[in-house]
Amino acid sequence: MDMHCANWLATVDGSLMNRPILVMDLFHQHVVITAWKLIGYVGVILFGGRWLPQLIASRKAKMVRMPRIFWMMSVGGSVCLLSYFTFGKNDSVGVLSNLFPTCVAIYNLTLDIRNGRRNGSAGSTDRDEMSS
Repeated sequence: MDMHCANWLATVDGSLMNRPILVMDLFHQHVVITAWKLIGYVGVILFGGRWLPQLIASRKAKMVRMPRIFWMMSVGGSVCLLSYFTFGKNDSVGVLSNLFPTCVAIYNLTLDIRNGRRNGSAGSTDRDEMSS
Protein backbone atom coordinates (compact mmCIF):
# COMPACT_ATOMS: atom_id res chain seq x y z
CA MET A 1 0.00 0.00 0.00
CA ASP A 2 1.48 3.34 -0.99
CA MET A 3 1.91 6.11 1.57
CA HIS A 4 -0.80 8.38 0.10
CA CYS A 5 -3.42 5.62 0.37
CA ALA A 6 -2.31 4.73 3.90
CA ASN A 7 -2.58 8.39 4.96
CA TRP A 8 -6.05 8.67 3.42
CA LEU A 9 -7.24 5.53 5.21
CA ALA A 10 -5.84 6.80 8.50
CA THR A 11 -7.71 10.08 8.02
CA VAL A 12 -10.99 8.41 7.04
CA ASP A 13 -10.82 5.72 9.70
CA GLY A 14 -9.14 7.88 12.32
CA SER A 15 -9.62 11.10 14.14
CA LEU A 16 -11.03 13.37 11.43
CA MET A 17 -14.25 11.45 10.74
CA ASN A 18 -14.74 10.50 14.38
CA ARG A 19 -14.09 13.96 15.77
CA PRO A 20 -17.21 15.42 17.44
CA ILE A 21 -18.97 18.04 15.35
CA LEU A 22 -21.78 18.66 17.81
CA VAL A 23 -22.12 17.63 21.45
CA MET A 24 -25.38 18.22 23.31
CA ASP A 25 -27.87 16.82 25.78
CA LEU A 26 -31.16 15.77 24.25
CA PHE A 27 -33.96 14.39 26.42
CA HIS A 28 -31.48 13.72 29.23
CA GLN A 29 -29.19 11.79 26.86
CA HIS A 30 -25.66 12.83 25.94
CA VAL A 31 -25.51 13.03 22.12
CA VAL A 32 -22.28 13.24 20.13
CA ILE A 33 -22.53 13.88 16.37
CA THR A 34 -19.55 12.93 14.19
CA ALA A 35 -19.06 13.05 10.42
CA TRP A 36 -19.74 9.30 10.24
CA LYS A 37 -23.00 9.74 12.13
CA LEU A 38 -24.03 12.48 9.69
CA ILE A 39 -23.38 10.06 6.81
CA GLY A 40 -25.47 7.47 8.64
CA TYR A 41 -28.30 9.95 9.22
CA VAL A 42 -28.30 10.93 5.54
CA GLY A 43 -28.50 7.23 4.67
CA VAL A 44 -31.45 6.68 6.99
CA ILE A 45 -33.26 9.73 5.62
CA LEU A 46 -32.72 8.66 2.00
CA PHE A 47 -33.52 4.99 2.57
CA GLY A 48 -36.59 5.65 4.69
CA GLY A 49 -37.70 8.68 2.71
CA ARG A 50 -37.77 6.78 -0.58
CA TRP A 51 -41.29 5.65 0.24
CA LEU A 52 -42.64 9.20 0.00
CA PRO A 53 -42.10 9.61 -3.79
CA GLN A 54 -43.31 6.03 -4.25
CA LEU A 55 -46.53 6.85 -2.38
CA ILE A 56 -47.03 10.07 -4.35
CA ALA A 57 -46.46 8.33 -7.71
CA SER A 58 -48.80 5.47 -6.77
CA ARG A 59 -51.56 7.80 -5.59
CA LYS A 60 -51.27 9.88 -8.74
CA ALA A 61 -51.45 6.80 -11.02
CA LYS A 62 -54.01 5.04 -8.79
CA MET A 63 -51.88 1.91 -9.03
CA VAL A 64 -48.54 0.77 -7.65
CA ARG A 65 -45.63 2.72 -9.13
CA MET A 66 -41.91 2.55 -8.43
CA PRO A 67 -40.49 5.81 -9.84
CA ARG A 68 -36.79 6.01 -10.70
CA ILE A 69 -36.19 8.39 -7.76
CA PHE A 70 -37.22 5.51 -5.46
CA TRP A 71 -34.32 3.40 -6.74
CA MET A 72 -31.92 6.34 -6.72
CA MET A 73 -32.76 7.08 -3.09
CA SER A 74 -32.41 3.36 -2.29
CA VAL A 75 -28.92 3.22 -3.79
CA GLY A 76 -27.82 6.50 -2.16
CA GLY A 77 -29.20 5.55 1.24
CA SER A 78 -27.75 2.04 1.10
CA VAL A 79 -24.30 3.30 0.11
CA CYS A 80 -24.33 5.85 2.95
CA LEU A 81 -25.44 3.22 5.44
CA LEU A 82 -22.88 0.70 4.18
CA SER A 83 -20.16 3.35 4.54
CA TYR A 84 -21.31 4.21 8.04
CA PHE A 85 -21.48 0.60 9.21
CA THR A 86 -18.20 -0.37 7.50
CA PHE A 87 -15.95 2.57 8.34
CA GLY A 88 -17.73 4.54 11.04
CA LYS A 89 -19.01 1.79 13.28
CA ASN A 90 -17.23 -1.35 12.05
CA ASP A 91 -20.49 -3.27 12.54
CA SER A 92 -20.85 -6.50 10.57
CA VAL A 93 -24.59 -6.78 11.34
CA GLY A 94 -25.22 -3.33 9.83
CA VAL A 95 -23.10 -4.18 6.80
CA LEU A 96 -24.93 -7.46 6.19
CA SER A 97 -28.36 -5.87 6.67
CA ASN A 98 -27.60 -3.22 4.02
CA LEU A 99 -25.56 -5.23 1.52
CA PHE A 100 -28.45 -7.12 -0.11
CA PRO A 101 -30.76 -4.08 -0.45
CA THR A 102 -27.86 -2.19 -2.08
CA CYS A 103 -27.40 -4.92 -4.71
CA VAL A 104 -31.15 -5.12 -5.40
CA ALA A 105 -31.48 -1.33 -5.69
CA ILE A 106 -28.53 -1.09 -8.09
CA TYR A 107 -29.95 -3.92 -10.21
CA ASN A 108 -33.43 -2.35 -10.33
CA LEU A 109 -32.08 1.12 -11.07
CA THR A 110 -30.02 -0.35 -13.92
CA LEU A 111 -33.09 -2.09 -15.33
CA ASP A 112 -35.17 1.08 -15.03
CA ILE A 113 -32.53 3.15 -16.83
CA ARG A 114 -32.14 0.56 -19.60
CA ASN A 115 -35.90 0.20 -20.12
CA GLY A 116 -36.43 3.96 -19.97
CA ARG A 117 -33.81 4.59 -22.66
CA ARG A 118 -35.07 1.79 -24.89
CA ASN A 119 -38.68 2.98 -24.70
CA GLY A 120 -37.78 6.66 -24.92
CA SER A 121 -39.17 7.49 -21.48
CA ALA A 122 -37.65 8.60 -18.20
CA GLY A 123 -39.00 5.67 -16.18
CA SER A 124 -41.46 2.83 -16.16
CA THR A 125 -44.87 3.51 -17.69
CA ASP A 126 -48.10 1.59 -18.19
CA ARG A 127 -46.87 0.54 -21.62
CA ASP A 128 -43.65 -0.89 -20.10
CA GLU A 129 -45.53 -2.95 -17.54
CA MET A 130 -48.15 -4.19 -19.99
CA SER A 131 -45.50 -5.42 -22.44
CA SER A 132 -43.71 -7.45 -19.74
